Amino acid sequence: MKTIQLVVIGAGHLGRIHARIAHRQEQINILAIADPSTSARSIVSEELGIATIDDYRTFLREPDRPIDAAIVAAPTTAHYSIVRDCIDARIPVLVEKPFTRTLAEANDLVQRANEANVILQVGHVERFNPALAAALPNIVDPKYIVAERCSGYPGRSLDVGVVLDLMIHDLDIILALVQSPVADVEALGISVLGGYEDLATARLVFENGCVAQVSASRVSYEIRRAMQVYSAQSFTAIDYAAGKATILRPNRAVLTRQFNAPQLSNEELQQLQKKLFEDVLVRETIAPPAQNAIEQEQREFFNSVRTGRRPRVDGGSGRDALAVAERILLSIDTHSWDGRLHGSVGPFAIPATTSLRPAA
Repeated sequence: MKTIQLVVIGAGHLGRIHARIAHRQEQINILAIADPSTSARSIVSEELGIATIDDYRTFLREPDRPIDAAIVAAPTTAHYSIVRDCIDARIPVLVEKPFTRTLAEANDLVQRANEANVILQVGHVERFNPALAAALPNIVDPKYIVAERCSGYPGRSLDVGVVLDLMIHDLDIILALVQSPVADVEALGISVLGGYEDLATARLVFENGCVAQVSASRVSYEIRRAMQVYSAQSFTAIDYAAGKATILRPNRAVLTRQFNAPQLSNEELQQLQKKLFEDVLVRETIAPPAQNAIEQEQREFFNSVRTGRRPRVDGGSGRDALAVAERILLSIDTHSWDGRLHGSVGPFAIPATTSLRPAA
């Protein structure tokens, strides 16, 4: 098996994680880690002993040092230009989410990759969570989805808000599950610490009738990454943080509307309470072996590089999630908090004030 010559672009938090994981994989050779920051390069060089450069284009201009693949973990604002340069140089790319800042940029990159027949993968790493993999066989034709993703303040990815930072993971998964265009979006969000929205919630209505309620916060005192999926045949709860899935399967009497709890005797109701999740709504918890999702994501990328097989989260998937995110952000920007034309609107609805001044 041929050794893949890899360049990692971005030596920040995620770039170092990608470099660390790729460095220990067989048949992967990291040629260099590129970052304009001297301090960032120093940290990764000291930790991994890998060569660093300040400009990734150094390798693109040197045909005698061929690159087989690139992992892009630079700030979101730089994604478009870096990925464009890699695609134009016919270099397969795994780019961290969010794919780009705008849908127009994403559309351009997808078109370029398709025309050049270049592998383009977007780093929606939650797709490689073993809990999701365990749940997928039990999810058929979802009708209602509830997703919640909460974290403390990250201190990074501050060039985007919580919709592109966190919520977009769930948007990607929901689109993959529902397989239907989004018909309507209603959302609201608020900036707490300045810059962009720090918490947001959105209601998505799909053309096939499915409804999804999605919430995200990066100013939460509780950490939570979970999804609940309701269908006609089952209920599935996915705990991404714990790496497990719980499935409830109604028995035949419930599915055929032959079960009527109000008609039960008091004794039967007591038995129902005791054995509801054993006999009626049969519960199964699946806890698959823990896996490093980023490592699995990389393995799929490197396999795609070797075989030409399209990755499960290709540029089109990243673009589609970004398209829905843009609609959510537009709804957030136009949400009226007072229900009137000239009231408070958007994520900065609480105006700055100069009424409280420090004592002289």
